[in-house]
Amino acid sequence: MRRFLAARLLQSLVVVLLVTTISFFLIRLAPGDPFSFEGGLSMSPALREQLREQYGYKQPLPIQFALFVGNVARGNLGYSHSLHRGVGTAIAEALPRTLLLMSVALVLSFLVGMGVGVIQAARRGTLLDRSLANVLLLFYSLPDFWLALIILLAFAYWLPIFPAGNMIDQAMHDYMSFGGRLYDRLYHLVLPALTLTLLAAAGIARYQRTALLEVLPQDFVRTARAKGVAERDVVLKHALRNALLPVITLLGLFLPALVGGAFFVEKVFAWPGMGYLAATAIGTRDYDLVTGTVIVGGVMVTLGSLVADLLYAVADPRLRAR
Repeated sequence: MRRFLAARLLQSLVVVLLVTTISFFLIRLAPGDPFSFEGGLSMSPALREQLREQYGYKQPLPIQFALFVGNVARGNLGYSHSLHRGVGTAIAEALPRTLLLMSVALVLSFLVGMGVGVIQAARRGTLLDRSLANVLLLFYSLPDFWLALIILLAFAYWLPIFPAGNMIDQAMHDYMSFGGRLYDRLYHLVLPALTLTLLAAAGIARYQRTALLEVLPQDFVRTARAKGVAERDVVLKHALRNALLPVITLLGLFLPALVGGAFFVEKVFAWPGMGYLAATAIGTRDYDLVTGTVIVGGVMVTLGSLVADLLYAVADPRLRAR
């Protein structure tokens, strides 16, 4: 297990380094730089050139990359010119908001997806199974930003039940009680979390249905039925436990999807997390902020994949014995 963990940590480090390298050069190959977007401020060409020289943007890209890697190794992610503060500070403020959104969406998507998958497998071939399959296929096929826009229009404009964006009520939040502030956050969390949940739950349900259908015909399930065990207990207590292993691996696969989905969903709903921060940074060519968000996102994805592998090893004793 220790060798496995060390190997996976080394692989994760390589992946993060590759992602950092690609993002560093891609954002700098795009037209413009942090001082090409004035944000409404008057800036003379001479001042732009002076700032580019001061921050090293006129040096060759390999030198810029070497300096950036050296700073990151010392824990310095650079300076955000659009936010006028350190990248580490900006990410530290935005990351808990993204983790809140992703954790809620991840838990709900697995609960909903596994529940729907169990219902489909237990009612295989029925009208309910086919109807749920069509609905899941619809959500699974929709682009993240498109579904977010539809949900925003449906529940914030056509039926104004939930707020259109942001994380809290900017005017009244500070004057609310503790319970009121908690409700305010959850109230603003509903639409972005619902979007990510629908997108992820569709895929999880299809995997859970397939895994359960592979387990139900096996001998130990037929033995349980022969002993007179109720069908509900056969599915939930015997078959489902053995059908969870393939679904556990989805944790590592869906984390990248949730990180990528959060990029669009946070932008649509103005949720002030990592995705919103990265989208704004790309628009203003904020080099260090873009690369910093990519690094943190890469670390989140690789850690999620590592956790999924460890959970799989915990769930399957055969892997622990190797």
